[in-house]
Amino acid sequence: MRVKYLIIGAGPTGLGAANRLAELGENDFLVLERHPYPGGLAASFTDAAGYTWDVGGHVVFSHYKAFDKLLDELLGDEVLRHQRESWIRLAGTFVPYPFQNNIRRLPPDLVWECVEGLLAAGRDAAAGVHPDAPANFREWIDRVFGPGIARLFMVPYNFKVWAHPATAMSHRWIGERVSVVDAGRVVKNIIYGTDDVAWGPNNTFSFPLRGGTGEIFRRLARRFADRLRLGEACRRVDPAEKTVLTASGDVIVYDHLLTTGPLDRFVADQLEGASPAMIEAAGRLKHSGSVIHGLGFAGAPPDPRCWMYFPEADCPFYRVTNFHNYSPLNTPDPDGMIPRSRAFMTETSFSAHKPADFAGLERATVDGLVATTLLAPADVAGQNASWEMRVDYAYPIPCLERDAALAVLQPALECLGIQSRGRFGGWKYEVGNMDHSIMQGIEWAQRHVLGQPETVYTL
Repeated sequence: MRVKYLIIGAGPTGLGAANRLAELGENDFLVLERHPYPGGLAASFTDAAGYTWDVGGHVVFSHYKAFDKLLDELLGDEVLRHQRESWIRLAGTFVPYPFQNNIRRLPPDLVWECVEGLLAAGRDAAAGVHPDAPANFREWIDRVFGPGIARLFMVPYNFKVWAHPATAMSHRWIGERVSVVDAGRVVKNIIYGTDDVAWGPNNTFSFPLRGGTGEIFRRLARRFADRLRLGEACRRVDPAEKTVLTASGDVIVYDHLLTTGPLDRFVADQLEGASPAMIEAAGRLKHSGSVIHGLGFAGAPPDPRCWMYFPEADCPFYRVTNFHNYSPLNTPDPDGMIPRSRAFMTETSFSAHKPADFAGLERATVDGLVATTLLAPADVAGQNASWEMRVDYAYPIPCLERDAALAVLQPALECLGIQSRGRFGGWKYEVGNMDHSIMQGIEWAQRHVLGQPETVYTL
């Protein structure tokens, strides 16, 4: 079989690329997806009890008009709009996100510890105490936030979510991902007793009425179902012959190839003739995994919170989403537009730096929901759903070696006529959101058909 455009992976990037090719009148393409469903990390599933779960706490927001247009086409009126309510559980209370702007909610001694550290960090910056750039993410945290916020939140939370020490991570990925801090603004919030919650691109977000985030990609995949092979993995790529061998034994000849799976696996396991330098560089890329639990409980007392962060050690998870608040149809028993069950979706990271007890994790997760007051002890008996998904590739770590590794890998792939894009194909967390990922696929298609340069993912 021969195709002009071959795409490996039916996640947001691969489907975005295929859809744009079709829009441009280029229908000679094929998408291979190793799973029996489209969507990748943005897929959704309905469990035996009738709850719908995402693969982690996705919300839909956008930096791009093309992404907005596509969502409007796919979802129409079947979309809900939300004002973000996100919180941090710390020191026996909940603090509005972003933490550093709302420390007034803490006990007085902790408020002062944070303010004292902020003032010291400001004095150091004004005096030029640190003339060189931070050597790693931990140094950046200390310099920007001071020791109080670092100790209480930034260091423990970031280890919990990334499952890698901040000293092993670069600070160059941050951009709009981490709210920096204005000491004057913090003090003003303390004096006036005001919450400061509007920061960030996702302070408002959308969500599909039915089917979870994965509904977006199921509908998108239906547009070209005849050119999508589900359950068909790529076994080997021969760039010299421009062929792909699939797991079922088919050989596909291509003119242009986009791969969207994990870059390290592609180079080490699938790419014929990968050079020793490429294999060494691929080995320097780091990632974390995540265990997602979907836990349903009878009864839904009012709780407007969307999601919550957990930096402390009284629970295994780093984030909990009130998934019943995203859409009542995420639960099996909505009464009109009001859910009558709670759907807690939790995320727990793991890596060699942070191993997880998989066998006992659900029990520890339920205990953590009680310890953090999301569940009353008496509510545990009302559990009516349990869903679990282990994701080995959850976060591409912006480690200290990442940029140097990508500087070897991506140009080498370009020389072979291959582009690797997407959350793990590109391995840049800073452009790894859903909208970024779809746009990477769109721009790949436009590059090959229209000759337009890529702007979202750059080498």
